[in-house]
Amino acid sequence: MLHLSSDPNPTDREIARLAIEASRRAEAMGLVEPGEARAGAADVRQLADTVRRAGVATSAADTINNVERPSNRELAALLKTIIAALEASPAPAFEWKGLIRVFAAEDLARLVDISVSSLKRYQSGERETPDGAAARLHFLALVVGDLAGSYNDVGIRRWFERKRTQLDNRSPASLLKRDWDPDDDGPQRVRELARSLVTLSAT
Repeated sequence: MLHLSSDPNPTDREIARLAIEASRRAEAMGLVEPGEARAGAADVRQLADTVRRAGVATSAADTINNVERPSNRELAALLKTIIAALEASPAPAFEWKGLIRVFAAEDLARLVDISVSSLKRYQSGERETPDGAAARLHFLALVVGDLAGSYNDVGIRRWFERKRTQLDNRSPASLLKRDWDPDDDGPQRVRELARSLVTLSAT
């Protein structure tokens, strides 16, 4: 279902902000190729069609394709639906590709808490990614999507390794240890810190 925005008249700036957030998230998940996000109706429709091919936000994409000239309200609703769907939709077949563009294989394997040999088998499709590893991979993709608005790839890698006062002088990577679960307190604090950068960049 496509739920219309509660804001009756979203501004072009709000549409652009949502389009950037959706595009960065989809890029980090490996669903779209790196590129500049655009917020025109045709661009949003193209993004919706691309993520639909990965089985994400299919009904929303179908809805927007049935609207010849979507209003800002409809575009905002679609983008919010895509963002929420991406948040809830691990896609390891794509996410290995998206994250290996940012991290070296050894570093990504350490963050996901698997061996490099397992990473290569999962990335190649030789073996299906187990649910636990898929959940951790998806979490990392979401964090990288959040960070992409403030850091380049080098900065993202450094962000994970630097101690943060908000994390009691621990690094984000140090809170992602020993078969960690995205719903654990430590990873949730890491995500909140990354999300705070999205809020700052939107102001």
